[in-house]
Amino acid sequence: MTRALDRDIRRLALPALGALVAEPLFLLTDTALVGHLGSVPLAGLGIASVVIQTVVGLLVFLAYATTPMVARRLGSGDLTGAVRAGIDGVWLALAVGAVLVAAGVPLSGWLVGLFGASPEVTAAAATYLAIALWGIPALLLTLAASGLLRGLQNTTTPLVVAGVGFAANAALNAVFIYGFGWGIAGSAIGTVVASWGMAAAYLVIIVRSARATGASLTPHVSGLGSALRSGGWLLLRTASLRVAMLATVVVATDFGTHELAPTQIALTLFSTLAFVLDALAIAGQAMIGHGLGASDLPRVRAITTRLLHFGVGGGALLGVAIAALSPVLPVIFTSDDAISVALTVVLLVMAGGIPIAGYVFVLDGVLIGAGDAKYLALTGLVNLAVYLPLLWAVSGLDGTAGIAWLWAAFGFGYIGARAVTLGLRARGDRWIVTGA
Repeated sequence: MTRALDRDIRRLALPALGALVAEPLFLLTDTALVGHLGSVPLAGLGIASVVIQTVVGLLVFLAYATTPMVARRLGSGDLTGAVRAGIDGVWLALAVGAVLVAAGVPLSGWLVGLFGASPEVTAAAATYLAIALWGIPALLLTLAASGLLRGLQNTTTPLVVAGVGFAANAALNAVFIYGFGWGIAGSAIGTVVASWGMAAAYLVIIVRSARATGASLTPHVSGLGSALRSGGWLLLRTASLRVAMLATVVVATDFGTHELAPTQIALTLFSTLAFVLDALAIAGQAMIGHGLGASDLPRVRAITTRLLHFGVGGGALLGVAIAALSPVLPVIFTSDDAISVALTVVLLVMAGGIPIAGYVFVLDGVLIGAGDAKYLALTGLVNLAVYLPLLWAVSGLDGTAGIAWLWAAFGFGYIGARAVTLGLRARGDRWIVTGA
């Protein structure tokens, strides 16, 4: 049974990892191409991207809420109901996207003005954001549609769509920015066109799936309500994670420039490593939802155990790699000796906590797959309540010791609190609810 589980985990996790890596490549492509226009457009892109990433990051629940609903119905033998649940998630994504466009486009100038940048940078950011917001419904549709396919135990198609979308985005940006001379507006237009191209590909897949299974393409009030309830709790869970990250940056900022820089680099590296662990979480969402839908409790427990082996073991390997590379990695990111020394220390602290992160990411995926969104949301607030006093305790420190303790508070305090709340839940049976 272990070999079969390993095969299923690899089949779902590896393509999911590829799709996760493809997503930030959109921003990297925009940054690389816009960077050659000068510092003002690049700074404007940076501000606008923060707004868009925040919106999309908070609304990732559109994928996370859809996957377990679809997987449960599939596991129970109701393929038509599974596709219908995914279609309801897509309709919800389009509705949310339409509201964001209606509200965001008129307010784009005000939103970027909150960052207090120079008038030139603010104008560039407003130009990009006002155009890029038209792609938000497509991005949200893509999230929900990928959740549908993941629930159907298919992570390969989202990888293909993401890969083609990335290539199209790069080509369109190059043509619109330099070929047509549209500057930063061309970058936004290229990304919007690529996003809607991906959305169109998913719509074709959804329509074909609906016709093949006899599922209705019209939205159902009960399905929308179910997706909205689950999504609301997952939104609260995600918001608590965002607050924790933001609070960490705020404390590092108060330390000073030489303390903020290594902290920001460490957070970027941690986010990159999270892609590997998140791929396991996505596999967990799909497999756990399917197992519970099939009422196969032994398989559900076996999946959880095996995923934890992969998560903790993979985290340990990543930690060893980070520790071994800690003297080398700073050279890639900075030529400042003080920042380099501080970053080396932070990376060593980070390395020790990555196995805990592996445990957390896996159990987070397992409980999302089980539809245990309310517990995740409420304990997210508990974890935050544990973390904020730790941040206050280290805020009075400074220098390398200060940021080392700051990362210890995050990597062992906050992530550790999540490990406790998730572990206690997983050890019991209240999250195990079977059936469609």
